[in-house]
Amino acid sequence: MQARNGVAAALAALFIVAAPARAALFDDEVARQRIEDLRADTKARTGKLEAQLEQSQRTQLELSNQIEALRGEIAKLRGQVEVLTYELEASTKRQKDFYLDLDTRLRALETKPVAAAEPEVDPAAEPRDYEAALNLLKGGKYAEAQLAFEAFIKSWPKSSFQPAAHYWAASAAFQTKAYSRAAELYQQVHAQWPADVRAPEALIGLANTQQIQGDAKGAKKTLDMVIAQYPGTPSADVARQRIKQAAQKK
Repeated sequence: MQARNGVAAALAALFIVAAPARAALFDDEVARQRIEDLRADTKARTGKLEAQLEQSQRTQLELSNQIEALRGEIAKLRGQVEVLTYELEASTKRQKDFYLDLDTRLRALETKPVAAAEPEVDPAAEPRDYEAALNLLKGGKYAEAQLAFEAFIKSWPKSSFQPAAHYWAASAAFQTKAYSRAAELYQQVHAQWPADVRAPEALIGLANTQQIQGDAKGAKKTLDMVIAQYPGTPSADVARQRIKQAAQKK
């Protein structure tokens, strides 16, 4: 009996000693599991963040490429606008030079018949007066040029230079912003000398005065007249371009 009590006591003592060990082992397993769970969660979150970062970088790259492409398009459009502007200015200058050269040639070919009833009139006065007015225009003295051409129109009503005098008087008036008078003179060129080389360009000038004075419908009608009556001329090309530009602004 005494021996049995000793064994029981020993077993009890052993249980008491082993119990904390088992508890410690259990705690270690829980801790390890928690660490593994934490590592797995951290890995998942890191992967998700890396994927988001990669997607963000791709999006930024795409946006950067789109911006560069848009910049290229804008630069291309600006270049086209500059080219068109230069071509329009060059075309206008060529037309002006052409008309000035034409006037010079006409003066060299044409002579003023001397009226028998007016022998006192200087036969050289007519071309001299016209050339004087033209030189004022070439020199940029537009107000003086307009007055000189207007005086020539009155002084030489039968002159072959009348169409040119009206046209250049209108051009000078336009430069001085006397738009109503410029419009009147441009209209006279077309109405009285429709076959003259300056007639279509006079209509372009008329359309310019109408546009500046706020008559967009009148300007459109005048430009249509240029295209209809003078097809194939540089003035018709200008008219088409003006109509196209006006339509794009709407």
